Amino acid sequence: MDDVRAMHIANGIINGPVSAIFIVIAVAGLAVCVRRARIDLDDRLAPMAGLVAAFIFAVQMLNFQVLPGVSGHLLGGTLAVILVGPWVGALCVATVLLVQALVFADGGLTAIGLNITNMALIGTAAAYLLVALLLRVLPRTVAGLGATALIASVVGVVVASLGFVAEYALGGTTELSLGAIAATMAGVHTLIGIGEGLIAATTVVTVAKVRPDLVYALRAFRKPPAVARTGVTA
Repeated sequence: MDDVRAMHIANGIINGPVSAIFIVIAVAGLAVCVRRARIDLDDRLAPMAGLVAAFIFAVQMLNFQVLPGVSGHLLGGTLAVILVGPWVGALCVATVLLVQALVFADGGLTAIGLNITNMALIGTAAAYLLVALLLRVLPRTVAGLGATALIASVVGVVVASLGFVAEYALGGTTELSLGAIAATMAGVHTLIGIGEGLIAATTVVTVAKVRPDLVYALRAFRKPPAVARTGVTA
């Protein structure tokens, strides 16, 4: 088994055929993200995407051993989707994962498809869906945005961790029981999600107070202007 200190999923935790399938899934998902991100990217979003990717890289350096060959850490997906949207956000997370794997040997190369699928695709998708829902329910205020970031972070991190559980069920190579893995991953990542949520909430609230126009979620889900009704007489 590879170095258990490696971030993310290490080589050999999931067998070769399943890992290969998820490489294909990750490539297909990122191709869709690239196509859709071209629509969103503009002079305002492009530099923000660079800042978000750098921030995610920094926070992902804080990692915690969860299982042999598997570590837990902050993901940054919710922060990314709130600030730059789901498509660009997923690409930011995927870019960080690729740099970590190729340059810093953090995470197995054969597991790169698994890691991208879990953190860049599943995690950000779950977070974005919840952000879209909560911003329609909670007050459209700075406090409401902070609460949205906190809740979506917890859910997004846990859902991403359960992606690994599903992958392990398909091709796990260790003798650990699936139930034990599921309980450990969900429990540990709930705590990690709370920590990430506090960081994400603080960050997006700070940005929203200074430059609300830079917060993608506030632009995307703002209420449409009311249309005055005029009376029509026969």
